[in-house]
Amino acid sequence: MTRSKIAISLPKEQLVRVHREVRAGRADSVSGYIAQVLAEHERRESLRALVRDLIEQYGEPAAEDVKWAERALAPRRG
Repeated sequence: MTRSKIAISLPKEQLVRVHREVRAGRADSVSGYIAQVLAEHERRESLRALVRDLIEQYGEPAAEDVKWAERALAPRRG
């Protein structure tokens, strides 16, 4: 992937959070952190589009299906 350099302005609190994430090793750099956040946003938007398309094609899920999904996707205790 070709990279381009840009300059952005962030509120001070956000920049502090970004630097904290980099220091904690959860991102390689400020640029890496921003790229991770944008990639996550793109994944979520892609999933939203998929859900919209499925609802458009098949209709809203029934209440019993939603309850099943909530149970199936609930965090496991233990």
